[in-house]
Amino acid sequence: MEIFLELGRELHFGRTAENLRVSTARVSQTIRQLERRIGVRLFERTSRRVELTPVGRRLHEDLAPAYQQILDGVARAVAAGRGLDGVLTVGFIGTAVGRFVYEVADVFHTRNPTCQVQVRENAYSDGTTLLDEGRIDLLVAVLSPQEGSGLSASPVLFREEPLLAVSARHPLARRDAVTLDDLAHENVLRPRLLPDFADEALVPRRTPGGALIERGPDFSTIQEMCALVGAGKGVFPVPTHAAEYDARPDVAYVPLTDGAVFEWRLLWRTGAETNRVRAFVQAAQEYVAGRRDPLINR
Repeated sequence: MEIFLELGRELHFGRTAENLRVSTARVSQTIRQLERRIGVRLFERTSRRVELTPVGRRLHEDLAPAYQQILDGVARAVAAGRGLDGVLTVGFIGTAVGRFVYEVADVFHTRNPTCQVQVRENAYSDGTTLLDEGRIDLLVAVLSPQEGSGLSASPVLFREEPLLAVSARHPLARRDAVTLDDLAHENVLRPRLLPDFADEALVPRRTPGGALIERGPDFSTIQEMCALVGAGKGVFPVPTHAAEYDARPDVAYVPLTDGAVFEWRLLWRTGAETNRVRAFVQAAQEYVAGRRDPLINR
């Protein structure tokens, strides 16, 4: 297409070859192949001049705008990939993590004032759905990408020890600490629609002693989880910041000594990694460096 359109503009095989940095023989061969494929001559050639035939002229008029649209689309994609302007949408899971994202966004925006950062809360039950569907560009979460998921992850940004959220009226609320074996006698809530691999990263199927951990009811949001816990409908492991940011009179938070540590990282679609994504990841890594607790900015 490119050779045909260029020859249609130049009407000279030599100049066309020079402009496209190919040989004159390549131009001639390509045009012959195109004419055989279409079944009609596209150019009239003499020793003195080259002209488009009526069919060639019509094809040139039809293809030129479409080809320019292709070039413009590619140029816009390249600019978006290289540039640091536009909009970057960052999702988060967890009350205090939202504040962390806004703090990092301020650092990022100071360095890249032409790029707007939009922050969006994810429900527990969303998992990586919003990321997979391209509705957000980055997600701060404790999920680790599965092989073949098409997702990439930053190094761990910060870690939090686990607590067990229980009803303030529950006997476990009076304990100094609990273990996974204590879950054998409880209903452990389950995030609705969360993939099994992500759910099991927080709550194993069985206790270390081999007892089955009963699951349910399910929930979608942190608010739903807290309401269920407060009503005595179940328990659930949460990160340390929940004791401060999700404090409620009907919910107690007890250290879960052998539970999975919450490792927070940034996730993004591997095929949609841009300079904006890389710059935000870098800003997040620099923000957490030297801070003992990035969630409360100290």
